[in-house]
Amino acid sequence: MIYKLYAINAKNYNGNLVFLYGDEAAARDLPLGKKELELLAARREEKKDQLLVFDRLPYHLYVLSFDSEREAPVCQEKLRRRAMELLRRLEADEANETALTGEGVLPEEVAAFVEGLTLADYSFDRYRTADTWHLETLVIDSLFLKSEELEADQRLWNRIRWCREWVNLPVQDLNAESFADELASIAADLKNVTCTVMDKKKIESLRMGGLLAVNRGSVDEPRFVVLEYNGLKQSRNKASKQSPICLVGKGIMFDTGGLNIKPDRYMEEMKSDMAGAATMASVLFAAADNELPVHLVALLPMTDNRPGYNAYAPDDILTMYDGSTVEVINTDAEGRLILADAIAYAHQNYNPSLIITAATLTGAAVRAISTYGIAAMQENAANPFTLLSLVGKQVYERLVEFPMWEEYEELIKSQVADLRNSATAPQAGTITAGKFLAHFAHGTPFIHLDIAGVAYFSKPQHYYRIGGSGYGIRLLYAFLQMQDMM
Repeated sequence: MIYKLYAINAKNYNGNLVFLYGDEAAARDLPLGKKELELLAARREEKKDQLLVFDRLPYHLYVLSFDSEREAPVCQEKLRRRAMELLRRLEADEANETALTGEGVLPEEVAAFVEGLTLADYSFDRYRTADTWHLETLVIDSLFLKSEELEADQRLWNRIRWCREWVNLPVQDLNAESFADELASIAADLKNVTCTVMDKKKIESLRMGGLLAVNRGSVDEPRFVVLEYNGLKQSRNKASKQSPICLVGKGIMFDTGGLNIKPDRYMEEMKSDMAGAATMASVLFAAADNELPVHLVALLPMTDNRPGYNAYAPDDILTMYDGSTVEVINTDAEGRLILADAIAYAHQNYNPSLIITAATLTGAAVRAISTYGIAAMQENAANPFTLLSLVGKQVYERLVEFPMWEEYEELIKSQVADLRNSATAPQAGTITAGKFLAHFAHGTPFIHLDIAGVAYFSKPQHYYRIGGSGYGIRLLYAFLQMQDMM
């Protein structure tokens, strides 16, 4: 989509026009005739959320009515969600270009609507032979947005788009090696970003027992990618060597379940099991694109989980990067094994101020809260978690906090090793996975985000079509923007 900023006079505009209307006090400025105004008023009496289409042949006027009196985050989210409704009508009208203005609206509401249009317009088209309709040009009234704000948003949306593209790609075209190479290529073009790609020999030398074990069933080698972005400027208040925030993302490129193989319907869409790695790489790249004053390290362990070759098996005992031993109970609880090595590596090598993990980790998270938010937990990170939760409400990528009581440690204790990789009973699956990961943070402030329910949608939801969503990028990016408040 091409975005343009121009001053728009709604009453004289010659072209398709979307008009956001949230406040009756602005009715005098609507580009409507008397009967059309009466129709709009009557419809708003019934329901304020309406899309009315008026012919202005050969163009159309799309009046998107909404309730501006809602709480700001709710109002903005409603506008994001209405974007898909508008896109479907534009497609039906074969309107490839449109302008956007309004009355009784705030700049934040216009920005949210444009964001919704952008997210809703994405679809995974790489393998389609037929053309897919997309909105080609959006002209936005410069009364509401400044060019520098729009350009910064575009850079963020571009990273979300690429995250979704990676998540949607099948493992035949995106395995650990090719994904690592692509990340290295992107990093080479960004200011203040470095990328280290560790191959199997290097991973073996580091004795990352979790990552190596999960990889044993695959013909494809693993990779461990470390991206670093330092946007801090030298000053008395902030030194460039300040402890970073470490972002750890699960990179299971495809998950069969290993020897504990998944039933067929649970194996569908497992190309998305690397969404955590794609999310964390995208957050770091977006921060670099917009030169946020933060110091970030993204640690991305990557492999697929297969049942072939000398695949790791239940009852195996693994020695992890930090020396901890883990009894394997279930080879389908593999994500926490590769994350554990990366968390321990972050703790030992970067002295981070905070570790945040993102992973499509447990089906239990989906069963607990469905597809409407992120199952989240923290240890020793109450203040940053509170800020992250508040930000989540603002951008509407919301967190549900799960407890991390010490009693849950009992469920992952082993009789033959330090830990089990799965709980002793089918209880508290999301929490015990989080407790397992927290062990490897060794007291470092730690936040875990289980994005299993939101990283990939099997059916359209709000402003997302089927497939990868990039959910969590807006959340973490907005959190990083507020680091000066910490």
